[in-house]
Amino acid sequence: MTSTTPLTTDHQPVSLNTRDMRRILGSSFIGSAIEYYDFMLYATAASLVFDKVFFADLGPGFALFASFATLAVGYLARPLGGVVFGHFGDLLGRKKMLVVSMLIMGFGTVAIGLLPTTAQAGIAGPVALVLLRLIQGVAVGGEWGGAALMAIEHAPAERRGFAAAFANAGGPAGAILGTLALSLFAALSGEDFLVWGWRIPFLLSALLIIVGLVIRLKVSETPAFQRLQSAGEQRRVPLLDVLRNNSRAVLLGLTAATAFYVCQAMTTVWGVSVAVENGADKNGVLNVKAGAAVLTLIICFYSARLSDRIGRNRVLIGASLLGIVLTYPILILITNGTLWGFGLAIVLGNGLVQGFLYGPIAAYVAEQFPTRNRYTGASLAYQGASMLGAGFTPLIVTGLSLAGGGSIWLIGVFWIAVLGAAAAAVRATPEGTRRAAQ
Repeated sequence: MTSTTPLTTDHQPVSLNTRDMRRILGSSFIGSAIEYYDFMLYATAASLVFDKVFFADLGPGFALFASFATLAVGYLARPLGGVVFGHFGDLLGRKKMLVVSMLIMGFGTVAIGLLPTTAQAGIAGPVALVLLRLIQGVAVGGEWGGAALMAIEHAPAERRGFAAAFANAGGPAGAILGTLALSLFAALSGEDFLVWGWRIPFLLSALLIIVGLVIRLKVSETPAFQRLQSAGEQRRVPLLDVLRNNSRAVLLGLTAATAFYVCQAMTTVWGVSVAVENGADKNGVLNVKAGAAVLTLIICFYSARLSDRIGRNRVLIGASLLGIVLTYPILILITNGTLWGFGLAIVLGNGLVQGFLYGPIAAYVAEQFPTRNRYTGASLAYQGASMLGAGFTPLIVTGLSLAGGGSIWLIGVFWIAVLGAAAAAVRATPEGTRRAAQ
C-alpha cells in the first residue's frame, strides 16, 4: 500500500471545541442523521409495511422476502453512489457532493411516500418502489464518505476517531427519528396505518432536507483537499488510482466494515420482523429499537474516543470477539416472542456490539487511503460493506431460517463467520491512529 498524505498537520490544535469545528462536526452529524432517517425509515417500513401494501399477493413468507429484496436494492446501489460521488469529491471537493447527495435523497424519499400501492396501480407500484430505492442507495452511498472526510480532514490527528464518530453517529440518530416517526403512526387504529399513516414519515423528509441544506452550506472545504488543490497535483481517475494502488486496503476495509452492518441488519431489520411475527407487540418493538439506537450512539462516541487512545485495531478486534461470544444468546432472545427478549437482544447486538464496531470504523477506513483518492477508496470499502452486510443479510438469514426449518443454528454460524473474518481483516491492517505523526 502506498504511503498516505497526512489527514492533518502536526501544528493543529488538539481541541475540537472551537467555533469552526463545532459547526463542521454538527454539519456531519445532522446531515448524516437526516439522510439516514430517510434510508433507515425504508428498512423499518420494509419489515412492517411493504410486504402488505406492495407484495401481499405473494403470501406472508414470500412477501416478506420480496420486501427485503427491495431493501437490498438500495444497498446494491450504495457502492455505485460511493464511486460516483467519490470521483467528483476527490476532484471537485467534499462539500459540493454532500449538498448534491442530500437533494437526491430528499427527492427519492418524498416520492416513496407518494407511491400508489399494488392494489391501486398494479405492477407499477413495486417497480417504482425499486427505482426509488436505487436512488436512495446512490445518494446515501455518496453521503458517508463526504460527511466522514469533512470531520476527519478538519480534525487534529489526536482526535480523528472521535471527530469521525459524528458522521457515523448520524446513522443511529437517523434510525431513532425514522423508527419513532413510523411508530407514532403505527398506533393508528384499523387499517389507517397501512392505507396512509406509513406515508407521513416519508413526506416529512422534505422539511428535514431543507434544514440539512442550510447547515451544510455554511461549512468550509477541508484543509487536506485545499492543500491537494494548491499543490497542483496531476488529475487522475480516482477509481483507477484506488484499484491500482490501494486495492488491498479496499478489501480489508470492506471485510472489517461488513461486521457492524451485519449486526445492524440482524437486530434492527430481520430481528424486528421475527420478533413481531413471534408475538411481540409491534409498537413496543419499534420503541425498544429506538431506545437501543440511543445506546448505540453513546457506545459509538465512547469507542471512538477509546480508539484515539489505544488504537482502532484493538477496539475493532475486541468488539468482533464480543459479538462472537454473544451470537447465540442474542438469537435465542430475538426468537423467543417476547418484548423483553427482543429488548435485551437489541441492547446487546445493536447497542453494545454494533456500537463498539461502529465508533472507530470511519477513521479506520479513511486512514488507509491518501488524500487524492480518499473519498473514492473509503466510500468503495464502506459502501461495499453496506451492500454485502446490510443489503443481503436479511435475505440470507431468512433463507437460512427456511432451510433450517426455523432453527437458528445456521444463522449463528453465518454471523460468527462474518465477525471472525472482520477480526482477521483488522489484524492484517496497519494501525492508522497515529499515521499523521509519522
